[in-house]
Amino acid sequence: MGENQTMVTEFLLLGFPLSPQIQMFLFGLFFLFYVFTLLGNGAILGLISLDSRLHTPMYFFLSHLAIVDIAYACNTVPQMLVNLLLPAKPISFAGCMTQMFLFLSFAHTECLFLVVMSCDRYVAICHPLRYSVIMTWRVCITLTVTSWVCGSLLALVHVSLILRLPFCGSHEINHFFCEILSVLRLACADTWLNQVAIFSASVLILVGPLCLVLVSYSHLLAAILRIQSGEGCRKAFSTCSSHLCMVGLFFGSAIVMYMAPKSHNPEEQQKVLFLFYSFFNPMLNPLIYSLRNAEVKSALRRALCKESNS
Repeated sequence: MGENQTMVTEFLLLGFPLSPQIQMFLFGLFFLFYVFTLLGNGAILGLISLDSRLHTPMYFFLSHLAIVDIAYACNTVPQMLVNLLLPAKPISFAGCMTQMFLFLSFAHTECLFLVVMSCDRYVAICHPLRYSVIMTWRVCITLTVTSWVCGSLLALVHVSLILRLPFCGSHEINHFFCEILSVLRLACADTWLNQVAIFSASVLILVGPLCLVLVSYSHLLAAILRIQSGEGCRKAFSTCSSHLCMVGLFFGSAIVMYMAPKSHNPEEQQKVLFLFYSFFNPMLNPLIYSLRNAEVKSALRRALCKESNS
């Protein structure tokens, strides 16, 4: 009997239990958002790779953040679009575990990249004369590889702990992708160790990085207020405000998702919050950086002028 409980071959993703008309409307809307996410982040990557003036540590980290956002969208949105057209579409057990691993990897990695980018801005504004000495390309590559590796290893820990659990009864996941808490609800064994791991990772990856970002920005604000040049002050605010907007969107939605009081229908609430957390943030990041960052806007104008001249 124990063997039969662990022989799970597929799960059913329930997605959004709405009328067919509303699901078709959401399919069209989310498909447009998905295309915009890919095009926006792809444009950021293209600008950074083509414009030599953007070959700096700040935009090197931004390019990796754009890669994470594209990966976010490609990992969860296609499955969600399929489920809107074909409700209760099954996903294999291996596919579910893979999707969960990738989502957690990208979430952890984005948290770490936001911290790295705040440290980069701290060094650039608080120690401008030593910036090129501190933020060498070797340091940038080391920080980037460390962020990707640590994010993936933490995700591997979560998935490994889930693989040891037996599943029985309902195989219906009340979500639009294989979210870890929704999958844990289907386990017919004690998930105490999994809950401890999730809480520990939240403190390590969410609370810890947010505290580091806030500390660095408190120093940044003090340094910016000491800048005598009005132009220099505006430029510093421009680059930092873009990153701060991203931090607010990402950590704000994550904190609400994990720490807000549960409503009478917590699973539906979590689906809406995850939709914002994993869908709208990657779509909004290119807008934030193109509209709030003067150097990105200048690079875009140069690219468009070069294209029109050619």
